[in-house]
Amino acid sequence: MSKITVTKSSGNVYADIGIPNATEHAVKADLVIRLSQIIKAQGLTQTAAAEKIGISQGDLSKVLRGHFRGYSVEKLMTALTKLGQDVTIGVRAAKRRTGRVAVELEDA
Repeated sequence: MSKITVTKSSGNVYADIGIPNATEHAVKADLVIRLSQIIKAQGLTQTAAAEKIGISQGDLSKVLRGHFRGYSVEKLMTALTKLGQDVTIGVRAAKRRTGRVAVELEDA
């Protein structure tokens, strides 16, 4: 029987697999998850959501499938505001020696 090696996650899968700009990718992924949740909660089709956001349905489909490399954090936040969401950026003292960047999502 072969041994399985388990490595504890850092909390950021992108950093764990060596992706450059891992923190930015994780923030974008969290924003895209929220975008998807809002679209579903509002009962919007991708076409209707894309129209509200101001992008093509094809581009929205790519973003929702995780292909968001061409979209900045700012553009994703703007998309959420166009769907009636407030986006807040906050800064607070770190609980440990080094800080972290994270997106905190509230229920829709």
